[in-house]
Amino acid sequence: MTLPQIAVLSLGGTISSTRSGSGSGVTPTLTGEALVESVPEIAEAAEVSAEAFRQLPSPEITVDDLVELAAEISRRVEGGAAGVVVTQGTDTIEESSFVLDLLLDVDAPVVMTGAMRNPTLPGADGPANLLASVRVAASEAARGLGVLVVFDDEIHAARYARKTHTQSTATFKSPPVGPLGWVSEGTPRVALRPVGRHHVRVPTGSEDRPVALLAGALGDDGRLFSAVGELGYAGLVVEATGGGHMPSSTVEPLADLAARMPVVLASRTGSGEVLRRTYDFPGSEMDLISCGLIPAGPLDGRKARLLLSLLLRSGASGDEISGAFDRWLR
Repeated sequence: MTLPQIAVLSLGGTISSTRSGSGSGVTPTLTGEALVESVPEIAEAAEVSAEAFRQLPSPEITVDDLVELAAEISRRVEGGAAGVVVTQGTDTIEESSFVLDLLLDVDAPVVMTGAMRNPTLPGADGPANLLASVRVAASEAARGLGVLVVFDDEIHAARYARKTHTQSTATFKSPPVGPLGWVSEGTPRVALRPVGRHHVRVPTGSEDRPVALLAGALGDDGRLFSAVGELGYAGLVVEATGGGHMPSSTVEPLADLAARMPVVLASRTGSGEVLRRTYDFPGSEMDLISCGLIPAGPLDGRKARLLLSLLLRSGASGDEISGAFDRWLR
């Protein structure tokens, strides 16, 4: 039987690490070849080629890195890879996977994974996550699902996946839908399939369009919002309280900013969608939307920021940006 060809690309992370000395922290030392050799069962699931695409701590990964990675993934798929696994540190996987999901237009499974426990600790989870990810990437059942996040034998859609705990190996959750499936006895099971796909075409050589992310809070007076326009940002996402509500003192600076750049209204709650026509007091969602803010729908602030940044890179107009956020509700 011919095994499927799977490409494993590393952005960094702690699936393979060393400790530099007594009492010192852990430093990622992952190479693609060592990663695969550390889990011999992979050879029974797929024919794997592995490469260190980047070696970065996850907070150092940029959208530019991900644009280049998306191009490399597309080349691998066009070259015959049945699927791709990307490893990186867990801190920003929910963001990296979402960007790749927006950039890629391939049916082949693209799976992101990593490790919560580095190899110097008992019960390191990296090898099991890697093996499960290769199996998912090689599975016909995972085709057409977009980018996936596989941890703790659960299969999550990038559009929903969130890191919810600083240390737990079960850190990745997908509110409100839950995982799409799981891996049982080495076999991927897909129980749910998301409706539709969302893509943003970013022209080659496009420049970064930085978007600020600020959260609303009790007693916020809005002074930070006024500063955003002077700091070179191309857009703003505000994580409002509840269903999309802010103190009345912030309405004027947000309205002024929305007249100059796209301002997206998300919720800091982490689940549900921004309301549109329920409350109508000063600072309510109806008030803010009437001032020009764009509701983020079900996207949290982190994902809304990345979608807005990619849309700005693509040259989208204000109406096209609003339409792109509207489509998340369909």
